[in-house]
Amino acid sequence: MKILHTADWHLGKRLEKFSRLNEQMLVLEEIIEIANTQKVDIVLIAGDLFDAFNPPTEAVELFYKTLKRLTNNGTRAVVAIAGNHDSPDRIEAPDPLARECGIFFSGYPDTQIAVGELDNGIAVLRSEAGFLELKIPNYNYPLRILLTPYANEFRLKTFLGNEDDEAELRQILQQQWQTLANTYCDNKGVNILMAHLFFMKKDGPTPTEPDDEKPILHLGGAQAIYSQNIPTQMQYVALGHLHRFQIIDDKPCPIVYSSSPLSYSFAEAQQQKYVVVLDVEPNGLPVKITKIALTQGRPLHRKKFDEISEAIVWLQENPDTLVELTLVTNDYLTAENRKQLLNAHDGIITIIPEIKNLNNAVSDAQSRDLNQNIDELFVEFFNHKKGQNPNIQLLDLFKEIRAQSNAE
Repeated sequence: MKILHTADWHLGKRLEKFSRLNEQMLVLEEIIEIANTQKVDIVLIAGDLFDAFNPPTEAVELFYKTLKRLTNNGTRAVVAIAGNHDSPDRIEAPDPLARECGIFFSGYPDTQIAVGELDNGIAVLRSEAGFLELKIPNYNYPLRILLTPYANEFRLKTFLGNEDDEAELRQILQQQWQTLANTYCDNKGVNILMAHLFFMKKDGPTPTEPDDEKPILHLGGAQAIYSQNIPTQMQYVALGHLHRFQIIDDKPCPIVYSSSPLSYSFAEAQQQKYVVVLDVEPNGLPVKITKIALTQGRPLHRKKFDEISEAIVWLQENPDTLVELTLVTNDYLTAENRKQLLNAHDGIITIIPEIKNLNNAVSDAQSRDLNQNIDELFVEFFNHKKGQNPNIQLLDLFKEIRAQSNAE
């Protein structure tokens, strides 16, 4: 059985005021082509389908048109879950119609998908909250998927029937997954877990979340889930949330973030993006993983120049990029300077002046390095006003408010 794993489409996403919709159209076309060329049997989309709870109309239209084409005229199943940027109700709203096309949505961790066979030969054999067993045409064994869409820690505990404030979410999820795996996931079928959560290897390095992601490790967010919480029956874990391709662990099975299809912030500048294609069989056999590089979309660059003339030359030589441009100058940029730069390139997202005094000695009164991220700038501003740095609780609150604003 061949499965394509993708995630974090963020349809409707903008980079500052710059729309990414045309790039999203191109990269989704590329994903459709990969699915067809690789002859995949099912597509898994691991959350953050949209960039906001109320996405623009053109993003919604692109989403449904893409899913219809991914089904290959109804012969290929598509399963999608909600991420932390998605409205679960919006994701599930078209379910009755989508199900008839072999498209299955799960907006909440306790969503239960209706059992039944479709005209295209795809069938939901068994289902309960957080679990789906599919019959895929031309295979004599089923596909089982444990489904965990995003919800904050309080809601996850509520959905899973445990509101104990002291209970660790990772243990509650492990118990839920293990119960489902013990009930349904023998070695006579393919067993996959799909989730939109923050995973890491216990005692390993903490993966970095994208700059503009909701920080789900912070206030109200779900704590990190460990690879050791995965049931041993699983053959692959398809994750969404982190935007860089990474294998969190290979035990008890590959636990993989497939990456977003485009670089959505300058923290992701020059990252290669992928989809993952799995070849998987039952009997608990290891999966074969093939990551396929995506080529569409304008690459993001952070560039720094001491001379405007140097910047203009680079901009003219790299017209198909999106650029965060820092200029080190002895004075503020003039309107004429900005006009020259903007005329040289249509993808300048931000122009950051890094100002020095005439003696080239950087003065805090004259210069502010706006190339710092927003969290560092907030700390500097707070220190300037209060004479001390903000505590960790205030920093966490600032990050959550910022992330919520970015998502809305």
